[in-house]
Amino acid sequence: MPRGRKGLVDTSLLEAALIGFGQMRKDIDEKIAGIRGQLGRGDTVAAAAPRRTLSVAARQRIAAAQRKRWAAVKAQAKPAVAKRTMSAAARNRIAAAQRKRWAELKKAQAKKTVAKATVKKATAPEKTATAAT
Repeated sequence: MPRGRKGLVDTSLLEAALIGFGQMRKDIDEKIAGIRGQLGRGDTVAAAAPRRTLSVAARQRIAAAQRKRWAAVKAQAKPAVAKRTMSAAARNRIAAAQRKRWAELKKAQAKKTVAKATVKKATAPEKTATAAT
């Protein structure tokens, strides 16, 4: 019998639940076994059929037939599309545009270094003048 808030649950109720779930599990296991039987899968290992051995000539005939099938499939395949190539004039235009971009970038970097150098030169004499006094 339950006691208080943290009391024990009635054990007969738990036992009844356990019996019910056990029966459900047994029913499910029986259904699974029935489905496996319909699929032709048994739970035994002996149900597997022995492997068939083929002669060398039979394997060669099968291989030749398979090669023939693949040859037919490859013959029907679409031919590869030729890669597009760029004309010499187009390559020259792209190269010239890239050279122009690099020249502008280098020019901008040169301006930055000149500006930094002039700032350093302007501040250097002031520091030496204050240090001398």
